[in-house]
Parts: sequence; C-alpha cells; structure tokens
Amino acid sequence: MVEKVIIMGAAGRDFHNFNIYFRGNPRYQVVAFTATQIPAIEGRLYPPELAGTGYPQGIPIHPEAELAGLIKDHRVDLVAFSYSDVPHLELMHKASLVMAMGADFILIGATYTMLRSQRPVVSVCAVRTGCGKSQTTRRVCDILGAMGRRLVVVRHPMPYGDLRRQAVQRFATYQDLDRQGCTIEEREEYEPLLEKGLVVYAGVDYARILAAAEQEAEVIVWDGGNNDTPFFFPSLHIVVFDPLRAGHELLYYPGETNLLMASVAVINKVDSATPAQVEQVRRNIERHAPAATVVLADSPVTVEDPGRIAGQRVLVVEDGPTLTHGGMAFGAGAVAARRLGAAELVDPRPFAVGSIAQAFSDYPHIGPVLPAVGYTPRQVSDLAATINQADCDLVLFATPIQLTRLLALDKPALRARYEYQDHAGGPTLEEAIRRGLATEAAP
Repeated sequence: MVEKVIIMGAAGRDFHNFNIYFRGNPRYQVVAFTATQIPAIEGRLYPPELAGTGYPQGIPIHPEAELAGLIKDHRVDLVAFSYSDVPHLELMHKASLVMAMGADFILIGATYTMLRSQRPVVSVCAVRTGCGKSQTTRRVCDILGAMGRRLVVVRHPMPYGDLRRQAVQRFATYQDLDRQGCTIEEREEYEPLLEKGLVVYAGVDYARILAAAEQEAEVIVWDGGNNDTPFFFPSLHIVVFDPLRAGHELLYYPGETNLLMASVAVINKVDSATPAQVEQVRRNIERHAPAATVVLADSPVTVEDPGRIAGQRVLVVEDGPTLTHGGMAFGAGAVAARRLGAAELVDPRPFAVGSIAQAFSDYPHIGPVLPAVGYTPRQVSDLAATINQADCDLVLFATPIQLTRLLALDKPALRARYEYQDHAGGPTLEEAIRRGLATEAAP
C-alpha cells in the first residue's frame, strides 16, 4: 500500500528530502509540505516540473499551523520532519502532535540524503544559527585558494521565490543577485563570497546543482545554513561552535548531529566568551567527537571610522536570522558599539512598524537591537521605515552586506564587519584543513 506523507519544512531541507528520498519512490505519495520559520513561504506550490511523475498538479505548501488538520483530512500515514535549528524538546512536542493524530513521525538519517561528488567536498556547518559559519566559510575558501585549488561554493538552499526559476542558481556578479530577486538574507550569504571573486551555487535541485558545480571546480565548499547537515558527503566536515551559547551543541536538532560528525571543530568567538564557556564547549566536543581536531578562533569586529561612535546614541542593526530563530539577544554590532563608547544603544521597538514590529512580538528575547529581516519587499520597506523613524544619532550596520545599497535612509550610517581569525595557540584552521585533506587522499 502507498503511504501518504506530509513533509514539515522551511523552504530548503524539505525540498531536498523530497527530491532525494521521496520523489519517484512508489512506496510514498507526498500530499503536502508545511512551512514555518520563514515568512510568506506558504501558500505556494512545489511545481510539477520539479515534483516529477505522480504529481501532475504539483504539491501544495501549507502553514505548519494546519498540520493536524492536514493529517486528518488526508488520512496521512507518515510525517517527515525536514528543517533545522529546533530545540530537542520542541521537536518532540511536534512529534507528539503527529503521533496523537495517528501518523508516524520520522527524522531522515543525515547520510540518506547526501549526494556523492566526484570532487573533494569541504563542508562548513554549525551547531546553531549565528555561530560564525559564514566568516569561517570565507576563510576556508581563502585557504583552499592559496593551496591552488579551483573551487566553487554551494550554499544551503534559500528558495523563497518562484521555485521553477530557482531550481539551479549560479551567482558570479551582483547583477546575478538583482536578476534573481534575492532577499536580504540571500544577499548576506552570497555577496561576501562574490566580493572574493567566487562562484556560488544554490537553489532547489541539488543533484543538478552538484553536476553543474563539478564542471567548474576541483574542490566544492559546502556552505551550510541554519545548523543543518550537508547535502553532499563531505571529505572534511568542519563544524562551528558558539561558546556564548555553551551547551547548545547538545540541545538542538540537527546541530548535535553535526557535532557527532565533526572532523574539525571550530570554537569561535573565543575573544568574546569567558574561559569557562570555551572550556564547556571543548569538553563536550572531546566527549562526543573525540576524533575531531579542535581549532580555537576569534571573531574580531572592525568598524569603519570607529571614532564616530563614542558618545553617540546608536541604533544597531544585526543579522536577522542570528537574532530570530538563532535565539541571540544581540550580535557583533552591539558588542562593537559598547566597546567603542556608544552613549546608548537605541531600542528600536518604539519605532518598529508593520512586519518589524511583528518580528519583535514573535521573538521577545531580542535585546535593544534591530534584526535585519528582509525576506519580502514589505519587510525591506518596513525595515527602512523603522530605521528612519528611530530617534538616534547614528546607525551601525553589523550585517554581512552593505544595507545602505538597498535601503533609502535619512541618517548617517557606519558598517561593522567581522572575519575569521585563528586564536593564538594553534592548531590553525589551515593546518587542520591540510591535515584533513591529506588524510582523505591517503590510500
């Protein structure tokens, strides 16, 4: 008998799991996806052109809030959980709901949906959103480039628009970002890599993406997202840890899976965390991934013209996902503003409008900083309006991109940037990569 399936997702891992695990499998009939975490991604259709044989009408995408009703209405047999950065406790609450409605609840094994590449794959993942994975990815690319390796980056998916057009995306220029209508969240991941002259692939169909990437690279760098596991079998699996959230590496799905799989464990933000926090993370790594090489890293923040911050009332704009489902109350921008003598961090809540006010309501843990959420044109407009209404002397952007390119602002602004830096005492990330790739290549 054919089992009816719902895939719980957030516009990324869910589509990949369908493509690799369910599509073309006569045992299953996927009746719906559900969507959460990212605004305005429900109400779409996974198109028949991507869904394949057996889905001439495509597959509808519903809000996750409708899950119980969908299970009942479709007499669903199986629900496959397929998104990331979820507390273990919350995950089991979702499983309990599914089972109470009479369906089975499954988590698909990390390796079941990994594709094998003809090229070496260096994956960079994390145990939580906001650990500093993106800056680590950039450093990995610098190291591989200095080793003479021709590489491309394949990014964890963020297909928030027309899925037909986003099946295979290749980014080499800023014009490619404009042509694809990329959101702020996408630009934050892609632009810093494009600045380095790198080619970035992303999209929906990662078998096709991998085939295209292999045609122009000797090494593929998997740039993970949202603490998910890689879509490709890694030759070297680098996992980034955040001691400012020490212990979270054991409390979130699938971040703990990344911990257990790690070849190289990078403890980032050593320059901001306490020695006790760093030691807690190190002990967890040594206990649960004893074969991993542990690398300590700093995340120094640099600000253009830093003298302008002292004594000013500063509105800090932080990376959006780090604050929202990443669970951080503040980020690098707040740290930099305080260190540089800001008279006040201006609380943006009294000035928040529309979807930005809703974000503060949805994520009440956020401190006196503004999350740069911009998944939709409305959010981008609301973000600009919130900034322009704020009573501040200066805006400090601590986002991976220069948001002033996208927002029309009436206030002076500075940009804070943060990059990977090895912490004194070694081993360095380069040493770990050279050692790891040499081991992989050994007969």
